[in-house]
Amino acid sequence: MIPKTFKEVIDLGDGREISIETGKLAKQAHGSVVVQSGKCMLLCTVVSNYDQADVDFLPLTVDYREKFAAAGRYPGGFFKREARPSDGEVLTMRLVDRVLRPLFPKDYHAETQVMIQLMSHDPEVMPDAMAGLAASAALQLSDIPFECAISEVRVGRIDGNFIINPTLAQLAESDIDMVIGASEDSVMMVEGEMDEISEEEMVEAIKFAHEAIKVQCEAQRRLAEAFGKKETREYEPEAADEELAQKIYDMAYDKVYAVAKQGSSKKERGKAFSEIKEEIKASFSEEELETYGGLVSKYYHKAEKEAVRNLTLEEGLRLDGRKTDEIRPIWCEVDYLPSVHGSSVFTRGETQALATVTLGTSREANQIDMPSFEGEETFYLHYNFPPFSTGEARPIRGTSRREVGHGNLAQRALKKMIPADCPYTVRVVSEILESNGSSSMATVCAGTMALMDAGVQLKKPVSGIAMGLITNTENGKFAVLSDILGDEDHLGDMDFKVTGTEDGITACQMDIKVKGLSYEILVKALMQAKDGRMHILSKLTDTIATPNTEVKSYAPKIVTKIIPGEYIGAVIGSGGKVIQELQKETNTTIVINEDPVTEEGIVEILGTDQAGIDAVIAKIDAVMFKPEVGSVYEVKVIKMLDFGAVVEYTDAPGNEVLLHVSELAWERTDNVTDVINMGDVIDVKYFGVDPRTRKEKVSRKALLPKPEGYKERPPRNDKGGDRRNNNRDNRDRKPRRD
Repeated sequence: MIPKTFKEVIDLGDGREISIETGKLAKQAHGSVVVQSGKCMLLCTVVSNYDQADVDFLPLTVDYREKFAAAGRYPGGFFKREARPSDGEVLTMRLVDRVLRPLFPKDYHAETQVMIQLMSHDPEVMPDAMAGLAASAALQLSDIPFECAISEVRVGRIDGNFIINPTLAQLAESDIDMVIGASEDSVMMVEGEMDEISEEEMVEAIKFAHEAIKVQCEAQRRLAEAFGKKETREYEPEAADEELAQKIYDMAYDKVYAVAKQGSSKKERGKAFSEIKEEIKASFSEEELETYGGLVSKYYHKAEKEAVRNLTLEEGLRLDGRKTDEIRPIWCEVDYLPSVHGSSVFTRGETQALATVTLGTSREANQIDMPSFEGEETFYLHYNFPPFSTGEARPIRGTSRREVGHGNLAQRALKKMIPADCPYTVRVVSEILESNGSSSMATVCAGTMALMDAGVQLKKPVSGIAMGLITNTENGKFAVLSDILGDEDHLGDMDFKVTGTEDGITACQMDIKVKGLSYEILVKALMQAKDGRMHILSKLTDTIATPNTEVKSYAPKIVTKIIPGEYIGAVIGSGGKVIQELQKETNTTIVINEDPVTEEGIVEILGTDQAGIDAVIAKIDAVMFKPEVGSVYEVKVIKMLDFGAVVEYTDAPGNEVLLHVSELAWERTDNVTDVINMGDVIDVKYFGVDPRTRKEKVSRKALLPKPEGYKERPPRNDKGGDRRNNNRDNRDRKPRRD
């Protein structure tokens, strides 16, 4: 018997719907839902252990996977099985995690897993936009402590009109691609890319998305009520001691405040804070530390956070001595590495990024193979964050989710500034060498300069800045911080990163930790961010004002040539023989792709030596060479024969034709060498295919004046008997067989 199901439908307002259903699948999970739009179906399950883990944080895992069977496809690779998550899946995990994590109780430390999988794919539906809705709906049906329903939507804009959860085709026409996560009363997360929009337009897009999210949160509440809302489970809360908290606060607050006010460096400040903490711990006996050691550290950090926040709110000062809108000192350098195609160093305060650019052909494009999307990227950016950048030694376990997310943000910031006619595949790599806040924005700045240094003709330079917000809900005070430090990131109520050109925003990432943040404060923060972006942009353009007009002498030059489709095989040769020999002879890389629309061949020629590139172009031209009837061509004698000479078109090496002895001169020519010799360069006229010999015919004599008194030889009579019998009477000859 099919179990009873419960279902809610959300109307997107344009004929599309999203349904949330529970009761049929994965009933042993603590909460499970199937979210469907069109043929796209997501299954989300949530499970949380009933025992608290022995850690001081929430061990939350958000996992999103797209099953290839959902699209009727096989996974690539040898094992034909889904393995590690793709970058696209990791990015979706981060989008969901960033909204869910702050809504669990701060003292809830049970192992929790949210697992979302794409079970059926619809090409018209982008599944990542529904992952947040699925996760929240599953949590609402469980007994896991969770503050309130949330949802996420993607918002686009076509011809000035906003649209919720656009299709992939609509997104290609949109000038905004943003994912917004929110509850009914507060926006919590924003991430996306834009075509140089204004700050006000960005806020309008967030407002539009928030209204759609409110509808989806209400649908979750109705579903939970119909299903039967479970009582929130009880769990063992963290130990607390208010008296101890006050004691540590009194011991630490003033000292921390004084250190924070000194405006010292990260290392000096960290050392001073550690000394204060150790001094406080020394005031307790060993027995007390055994009992309250964890609480001592917890309450100290709480006092430290409050002291630093109050310093900024009350005096407008920050940990490193700056004012709220002040940017750290910046220095930049380009062409730092001597053998790469483009490089730059960007240093802002104690954050430093070294960016490199590598230029290649379409063969080096980044292939994306997901059930929900197949394609390639000809511009991509990788971000590396080694432990030494923060003065630490820790295990290195491959690319982290954070590195994937930060690299993606920087890539989105820059990619729309790459011109559409850029012939190269471009890879940017950012190595973070020092980090004290906003390394992803340092990557954007370093990437901009490295691209310009490499000779990539960026439409406009892009800069980025990380902003913070500190608020006091009791008295309404707030401070917007420009160019935040790592410590300010942790203790603030909002951190957001904004990138853009002088004309508008190209990408953003925002995490809001405070409830009910007004749009007025958000606009003020964005406008302050714009001032900071412009300041940083001026530092970049002071270093390199415009892209270099040429690539480096040791960087590959690329030429793209379009050829008719019927010549693709001739250029490649049998088994690739022609193209392989040509690459070897010219020291170039040649890539040929077929345009799926025009069926023309797109030939990319990559090489550091212009002479080699020219030789490839000449060879391709030679392969495609077709002489025109009546035209005159320069040829070179390459082979002597008794009955003429083989000549080669000088404009198309490799294209040969026979120049018959009868076409050398008007006079009778007994020996070919009387007129031409090996290596001679002469002009000939092309007559096309001779109908008698069915071979191409060229003539030298046709370009010479006729001698006086010259008489044309009468044409041969191929049908006469005399020619066949050689003017002899053979009637008396016996048959050959006799």
